Amino acid sequence: MKINILAFGIAKDIFGSPEVTIDLANDATVSNLKYLLEHQYPRLNHLATYMVAVNNEYALDGDNIHERDEIAIIPPVSGG
Repeated sequence: MKINILAFGIAKDIFGSPEVTIDLANDATVSNLKYLLEHQYPRLNHLATYMVAVNNEYALDGDNIHERDEIAIIPPVSGG
C-alpha cells in the first residue's frame, strides 16, 4: 500500500520535502514504518527521538497503519 507521510521541523529537511510517499505491506505497523524510514533516510537516526502521529494522534510502535491513514513525523521540539 502507498502511504503519504507529512514531515514537520527538521524531518522536512531530512526528507527533502514536506511530504513523501512510501510503499508498506498491508499489515504494517508504526514500527515497520520507522524501520523503513530510518533505512531510506539515515539522518533520521541522528535525532534523539521523534514521534509518529496517525490520524492526528500519537501512535505506539505496535499500532497498525492503514492505506488511508494520515501519517506525520514529528521531531523533538524546543522552545523558550
